[in-house]
Amino acid sequence: MTRSEEIRARLDARFGAGAAEVVDESEAHRGHAGYQEGGESHFRVRIRAPELEKSSRISRHRAVHAAIGPDLMGRIHALAIEIETAES
Repeated sequence: MTRSEEIRARLDARFGAGAAEVVDESEAHRGHAGYQEGGESHFRVRIRAPELEKSSRISRHRAVHAAIGPDLMGRIHALAIEIETAES
């Protein structure tokens, strides 16, 4: 299973199937710190989860990090998080 698939599976398990889109942006970071040959180092997550609607931005990000888990977070270099809400 790729890291992208692992991230998606963990977010789906926590926030519901189809709640998240995971994009591997590693190639755009070629030559930058943390880049790994073959990708799987820089990700963007777009997520829509109603339970996050009333949370602060920092609480939302903490919830996403917790769902992904420290073991997987430790294997990636960068994670951009976009959380869609009714206001966005």
